[in-house]
Amino acid sequence: MSLWSEKVLQLLRRMNSFHSPGSSLEKCLRFEVGGQQVGWVPPNVVSVLGKFPEVFCPPHGGTVALCPGLDSLERRSAAVEAVLQELRDGGAFACLKGWRNERYAVMPRYCDAPLMHMERAATSLFGVKRYGVHVNGFSRDGSGNLNMWLARRSNTKQTYPGKLDNLAAGGLAAGCSVKHTLVKECEEEACIPASVAEKATPVGTISYTYEDEDGIFPECQFVFDLELPSNFRPEIGDGEVQDFYYYPIKKVKQLLASEEFKPNCAMVVLDFLIRHSIIEPDSEPYYQELVSGLHRSL
Repeated sequence: MSLWSEKVLQLLRRMNSFHSPGSSLEKCLRFEVGGQQVGWVPPNVVSVLGKFPEVFCPPHGGTVALCPGLDSLERRSAAVEAVLQELRDGGAFACLKGWRNERYAVMPRYCDAPLMHMERAATSLFGVKRYGVHVNGFSRDGSGNLNMWLARRSNTKQTYPGKLDNLAAGGLAAGCSVKHTLVKECEEEACIPASVAEKATPVGTISYTYEDEDGIFPECQFVFDLELPSNFRPEIGDGEVQDFYYYPIKKVKQLLASEEFKPNCAMVVLDFLIRHSIIEPDSEPYYQELVSGLHRSL
């Protein structure tokens, strides 16, 4: 196995760690809202939720559920928000220090109606699915060779400061469409006009579930390719990015095997390399493992 393949496979294993042998999956309880599973609750969170019997039912049959009296999106959202604020004020969980005042929709599948909204920083405590939008910005030179725009995250970012990122990316907030999020993030992060961003092509999703000290992260990213004129230059917008780089695609591939990338952004780039035949099955023995590692069921 080449060093590049080994490093990238390690990345995929790390990003799919929740469903790997030795994970906390068997110890977690299902999180149910309105009789439907929407996540997984780690044992250390289950014990804390027991202090709020007016919001969470006692664990039963491997499940933690919201109390049935919370029978609407508004009631559920408000009740859980009050609990989370109390936990935040008491310093119960480190992840709540990153409170963003940004709500994510909670539902079994993306196609389902939301059952409640939850503060983004708290979603890992309940293992609820998170969605986002990532944009691959690229151009071709006169010979048709691919070059890709990468962003370097600000050193003040709450997560993965200073790491390489896609040209634009952002979480899908409650009530926002994928297209709206795409245009918004392109404008805010890279000063890409809406008229240009709207030309981005949806090319699929990547999905994975990992766990760390902050909880469980089942995530699905909607991926877009945006071919840009060769003379286009992104500009720093809202301060979430400190610099942009324009690299030949071979250099981008090599960077995937480094520790330079925010991990899920590396997966988005890997998907791009596979779809554009930069990585091919006859030259990469682990081609099938790379493809399957990008598309795990949540």
